[in-house]
Amino acid sequence: MSLIFVNFLTSIPDYISLAVEKNSTIAYLTICLAMFLENIIPPIPSEIIMPLGGFFVYQQKLNFYILVFWGLLGTILGSLPWYYLGRLVNEKRLSNFLDKKGKYLGISSSDLSKSKRWFDKYGVSLVFWGRLVPGIRTLISVPAGIELMPLRKFLLWTTFGSLIWVALLTYSGYLFGENYPIIQTYLDQIKYFVKPILILIFLYFFIRILIRFLKKNRA
Repeated sequence: MSLIFVNFLTSIPDYISLAVEKNSTIAYLTICLAMFLENIIPPIPSEIIMPLGGFFVYQQKLNFYILVFWGLLGTILGSLPWYYLGRLVNEKRLSNFLDKKGKYLGISSSDLSKSKRWFDKYGVSLVFWGRLVPGIRTLISVPAGIELMPLRKFLLWTTFGSLIWVALLTYSGYLFGENYPIIQTYLDQIKYFVKPILILIFLYFFIRILIRFLKKNRA
């Protein structure tokens, strides 16, 4: 099963190329689907999908703005399952649980309310900037759902952050044109060196938030 999954991941550029050769409509839908899956399954890299699309824009096989639209749409739709998964653990359920069992954890429902106010204060910036960081683009949807961030606000800032990300990746493929392999070399460096660092930074702040949730402002 794992071998099939790896083959699928490595074949995504081939699927996109085949779709482009068929017609542009199929290509846009394929890229939209790929970006949707990229948000559901983090190992699928948007850093390959959108620059490849930009390369086909350079070859005048796709339209830049239409491509960005479909890539953005796939990204937004892909963020929703994780968001709603977070919402399953809603504030009411957590409050009821903490009222009954919270004493064993050293926290109460009032601690949950205080934590939610903290996320309300900083959550918008976390959702926006998180969409620009490889490795946490998917994860950022979960705490937003857990903290019951309003869907409209979540979609708004997810759209803004994702638009920048998708447009930059697409433009990079267009800008390099026939030198597109240079992008791949650069992105490999991000994948193997920068990305792990960014993930560690995110985990550091996530753990700090968790500790704050568990310990700060205890009664």
